[in-house]
Amino acid sequence: MEIFYEIEPLKKRLAALRRQGKKIGFVATMGALHKGHASLVEISNRENDITAVSVFVNPTQFNNKEDLEKYPRTLDADVKLLEEYEADILFAPSVDEMYPEEDTRQFEIGPVAEVMEGKFRPGHFNGVCQVVSKLFNIMAPDHAYFGQKDYQQIAVLKAMVNKYMPEMKGKIVSCPIKRADDGLALSSRNQHLSEEQRASALIISKTLFGAKEMSDKGATQKEITDYIKKQIASDANLCLEYVEIADKDTLQPIPGDKPANAVICITVYDGKTRLIDNILL
Repeated sequence: MEIFYEIEPLKKRLAALRRQGKKIGFVATMGALHKGHASLVEISNRENDITAVSVFVNPTQFNNKEDLEKYPRTLDADVKLLEEYEADILFAPSVDEMYPEEDTRQFEIGPVAEVMEGKFRPGHFNGVCQVVSKLFNIMAPDHAYFGQKDYQQIAVLKAMVNKYMPEMKGKIVSCPIKRADDGLALSSRNQHLSEEQRASALIISKTLFGAKEMSDKGATQKEITDYIKKQIASDANLCLEYVEIADKDTLQPIPGDKPANAVICITVYDGKTRLIDNILL
């Protein structure tokens, strides 16, 4: 695996590969890699000649300085995992390399970016768009792979591409959530959980699976959300930030009693660790 820390040498290498007719897949990450990231690499390897992965903890998408400071950084372990799963290129830039000057761009994405994470983390999605647009311009990939755990992020990036980067239309690939055997959605933040908190976190996915069963049996939106709130409140380690049943494409509220073409998105604090999950209905 080739490792690059600077943009220009990477762009030259990628240009040479394109001249050879190689198709390039791209996986953008913030590091602390796990099998969820590995699954994206595996999909990219199947569908492309070259898989490039970025590891960069992007400061512009954190509206909480403490969250940025404690975000896990495990580059040596990340390199080992990427070599094991046969990634071809790793791009691990510094903050100065990615932002030699302040990025003041403002992305007008619309309602899809204003709900849920957009409401509770002001500026978050603008920072995501800043860094991903930079990475897309550097990589110019044939396909870019993102995990469905960050469901709203994928919707926002597709909206960004449609408005600002039409050359990337159709190139964003949404990949299934990777879960542990017990159902917990894999996340870099899980390593912050104590053994007790890890056990509590299982309630999140179990509740979502239960909510889907309720929906399949005809439950109303209120019945489903009431059930979710009750289940999360049953564990002292957990604190619900929000749960939304939304249109799976627009992420806007669904009219009527019964959810249709819907996704449930949830964010829960487990102790001080913020966890997100979702399930399609």
